[in-house]
Amino acid sequence: MPLTYAEVGKKCVVKKIGGNPQTKRFLESLGFTEGSAVTVVNEIGGSVIVNVRESRVAVSKEMAVKILI
Repeated sequence: MPLTYAEVGKKCVVKKIGGNPQTKRFLESLGFTEGSAVTVVNEIGGSVIVNVRESRVAVSKEMAVKILI
């Protein structure tokens, strides 16, 4: 399921990154790689705030849909 459906505060594992190669590289540069643990901290407006690899990152909902957990 996409990251946008994850419950706030629940730890999840990234199963797959979708999208075109450029989008995949961008998300991987932020720390979203297959097998990495992510926790949704909050959803504000059109963004999802996520803890990934000991960093807090905000991604748009359009990008969060491409991260499958």
